[in-house]
Formats: sequence, structure tokens, C-alpha cells
Amino acid sequence: MKLDILAFGIHPDDVELGCSGTLLRQIDLGKTVGLVDLTKGELGTRGSAELRKKESTASAQLMGARVRVQLGLPDGFSEIDHESLMRVIRIIRMYQPDILLANALSDRHPDHAKGAELVSRAAFLSGLIKIHTVDLNDQKQIPWRPKAIYHYIQDHQLEADFVVDISDYMDKKLELIQCFGSQFYDPESEEPETPLTGVDFFDLIRSKAKIYGRPASYAYAEAYNVTRCIGVRDIFDLD
Repeated sequence: MKLDILAFGIHPDDVELGCSGTLLRQIDLGKTVGLVDLTKGELGTRGSAELRKKESTASAQLMGARVRVQLGLPDGFSEIDHESLMRVIRIIRMYQPDILLANALSDRHPDHAKGAELVSRAAFLSGLIKIHTVDLNDQKQIPWRPKAIYHYIQDHQLEADFVVDISDYMDKKLELIQCFGSQFYDPESEEPETPLTGVDFFDLIRSKAKIYGRPASYAYAEAYNVTRCIGVRDIFDLD
């Protein structure tokens, strides 16, 4: 199955928090989307790996993603080594996406930057013909390098290289985040509090999208960083 976009997150809710408005917009435009959780999020203060799997499945269905995969790298202890790179290379070659979305280049949680580097390195290596991989049916995979990698901004208020208008998708984005009930505000929960569980957390998400959208005259936007120069063929395509 070839997909247009493959969105990676090192934890099961990273994609929803960071780039789900962008994905909803692209799905409405007819693009095909897949989601990849690098870990099961098993070290999270609240919930469990099993519960977060159910939550991530529900979110993917609500979003309209074609597939959601958990690679099972160790949460908190993932390394950018041969094994982890090969796992990501296989998934890139399996779905042959044109665009990758990946974790923030720098963030409060150190796993986020590590996930960003892992996906970026694997995307380059995936295009090398002398790296051999096979699919689930033991068939040889062909090399594949995506056209672009965009890193969604997460907790840190980084300066954006570009923003995507999600004004029509802000409410749906919050619905997707709320699929992860174990991780966010729940007055009935007896689990420890975290930076995500305050009653005002969803107001923060909405406010951040408003701040990133304002310079481009969007009501709400998601922000991205890139590691290469962005080109444009027609300057009238820029807002």
C-alpha cells in the first residue's frame, strides 16, 4: 500500500498533538495517510501500553488514517542504532510515502528530538540501494526516499519555518487528542498529575495554534521546522 504521507511520533499521542490538523486537512484533499508510533508509550506516568494502544486505534479510525503501526522500540531508552534504523527503513519502504512528518527537532521531552533524528536518518538510508530489507512476506523491498521531512513543533515555542492552516480542523483535532483519555484531564482519575492533565490543557493547545496562525492571518495553524531550504515554483501560491 503506497501512502502519500507517513506521520511518525515516538509516543502514541505525539501525532495527534503535533500535526493531526494538517493530516485531517490532507485527508479531506484526498491524500492517503498512515501513522507510526515508534514506541508503545509504556513509560508514561498514566495509563498503560495496552490502554494507549486502544486509544491510538480509536484516534486513527476517527481521523480516517489508512493504517497505524507500532514499531515497539523501547520507550525512554530508544537508541539510534542499526536495529532501530532498520525498523524505520522497512516501514518507509513498505508504504513509500512522499512526505514524512516527524517529531520536533528540540523539545521538553528528550525522546522527541531523538525520534526526529531517527526518522530523518532512516529516511536518507532508505534510499540507498545497498541496504537490503524484506517485507512481511519475505519479498525484497525496493529503495525509497521521501521527497520531504517536516518536523512538527511540540511543547517548546520554537520559531516556525512554515505553518499550515488548520482553522477548519481545530475542533476535530481536539477530538482526536481526547481519544487519549488516560493522558489528559479526567476529574475521576486517581493517577498522578502530569503537565498534560490540567483542566486548562486544551485551552493551551488552542491558544498555541492561534499564536502560530496569527502571522499568516489564519485563525489556527500547526507549525513546522525543516532542515533544508524550501523551494516554491509559483510565488502566488504563498499566503
